[in-house]
Amino acid sequence: MIDEEFGLTNEEDELSLLETLDHVLDRGLVIAGEVTIAVADVDLIYLGLNLLLGSVETVNEVLGSRERRAALLDVRAREAGGGGGR
Repeated sequence: MIDEEFGLTNEEDELSLLETLDHVLDRGLVIAGEVTIAVADVDLIYLGLNLLLGSVETVNEVLGSRERRAALLDVRAREAGGGGGR
């Protein structure tokens, strides 16, 4: 079933560990989870996990494009808010 989902038909087409790691680093991977340890319905420990796995290049591309969009939105907001007062 998993082979069909990824389009793998025989053993020769299976992804190697290196190919999988390359794909993860190229695209990035986010893992989020949480664990609560409780005794007698009393929460004792809460552990939250947010993990981002990616190459430095990929992360810089994503963050750079977000910063450019935020700057563009900021400029548009300034123009819409006070553009006629000069």
